[in-house]
Amino acid sequence: MGQLDGKVVFITGVARGQGRSHALTLAKEGANIIGLDLCAKPSTTAYDGATEEDLQETVRLVKQAGGDIVAEIADTRDFDQVKAVFDRGLQQFGRVDIVIPNAGICSGAKTWEITPEDWREMIDINLNGVFHTVKAAVPTLIAQNEGGSIVFIGSTEALKGAENISSYAASKHGVTGLMTSLARELGQYGIRVNSVNPTCVDTHMINNDFVYGLFRPDLDKPTRADVLDTFTGTHILPVPWIDPSDVSNAILYLVTEPGRYITATTLVIDAGFIVKS
Repeated sequence: MGQLDGKVVFITGVARGQGRSHALTLAKEGANIIGLDLCAKPSTTAYDGATEEDLQETVRLVKQAGGDIVAEIADTRDFDQVKAVFDRGLQQFGRVDIVIPNAGICSGAKTWEITPEDWREMIDINLNGVFHTVKAAVPTLIAQNEGGSIVFIGSTEALKGAENISSYAASKHGVTGLMTSLARELGQYGIRVNSVNPTCVDTHMINNDFVYGLFRPDLDKPTRADVLDTFTGTHILPVPWIDPSDVSNAILYLVTEPGRYITATTLVIDAGFIVKS
């Protein structure tokens, strides 16, 4: 018996990284998954996007874990695409219980050097795409009249901000505002709304030349090994970053019985980053 037997989870950005980890963690507890991913590179990131092969690997792993999954390519910037995938998943599984708007990107520069086009892409994916995800799913959660849980993926930068990634920080601050507002609106239906706010997570989002350069501007082409100590120095606990599973386990806590009275909360998983910095 899993903690989520019979439950259905809607997750964006599911092809790899955190999204895949969240899907697998919840599938192992009995959940079925409705998932989508862009499976392409956004124009502003210093790292490649997920691929269709990545998405199919997530499908394989979810089924291996004992879950079923509807997974398709879709762009969260387009509400109609998001809604179409959600509706097909709803047709197959008949319900939704948990929503995780996970898809997001990170890029940046000094604020005055960010182009309007780059700013728009950040906000469009990290904030508008999140809005599209909950807009697609919330009416069903309400109509079911059985409660539910929404977990946004925030960041430490949703709570404090940082140099060189103001567009990212602004988008994540927006997610916090959306989360707390939605929690107020949905509490009457027994639907809880929270965010998880991690420090750097060991995914493509931090493992790229842009981020390495932010941490070691003294080097021309810093590597993962070059930035290890610098990342570690940002935390109270002696770790450079956390694993996707650390975030997934926090989500599992929020969406299951132990977290039944938690709502409108920004759950920080940061190894002491906010206090240290």
